Amino acid sequence: MLDKVISEKWLTAKAVAGLWPAAQEGDDIAVFDPARPAQRLATLHTLRQQADKPDTRPNLALADFVAPAGHRDWVGAFAVNAGIGIEPHVARFEAAHDDYNAILLKALADRFAEACAEWLHREVRTRLWGYAADEAFDNEAFIREDYRGIRPAPGYPACPEHSEKRTLFDLLQAEERIGLSLTENFAMYPASAVSGLYFSHPDSQYFVVGRLSREQVADYAKRKGVPLEQAERWLAPNLDYDPD
Repeated sequence: MLDKVISEKWLTAKAVAGLWPAAQEGDDIAVFDPARPAQRLATLHTLRQQADKPDTRPNLALADFVAPAGHRDWVGAFAVNAGIGIEPHVARFEAAHDDYNAILLKALADRFAEACAEWLHREVRTRLWGYAADEAFDNEAFIREDYRGIRPAPGYPACPEHSEKRTLFDLLQAEERIGLSLTENFAMYPASAVSGLYFSHPDSQYFVVGRLSREQVADYAKRKGVPLEQAERWLAPNLDYDPD
């Protein structure tokens, strides 16, 4: 099937990436217009770990990987859509009651999306952002993620709250540029897609936010300008308390 997908061009992948001046504001990241650095475009909201750690190990938030105001820094974002053209082929398999190949095609499209995200991240590191212009890794090093920088995605352990995708999509103009949209519950459509943030800080790393107290969820809701009950629904898997 992989050979046929490629030779007959069943799928098309499109991707968009953006870079903006940015500054840490507590656990938030302020994003500014590159052409008018004083013009604020958006605010990215992050969550901080609350684990009991030794003094030498800080409780991290993604905002920590961006310098505070007064220091020049940047943040990036990306979105990849590898599901363009998949619908008629899936429909053809399902009409023939061939669930196996329908599922297999969707799985391959998901892998294409991840591969495209990996390729785009390399383009950003070495050319578009260029902070690692001399990077030279073999495939094993890519698998180990030996490169500098991270690309956390909303919904993953370092940023478990999916509604942040709306801000990313607005900054990237993802619907217009690559035909990728969000459902009312912030799922991406087509589903063979990846989106997230870029951080270049040498110490940036993936981590697990973990369990959240009512106090932190209330602070998050206030920062995002939503009712506490809404934030609790978005963060339900991470709550360390019963919201009822």
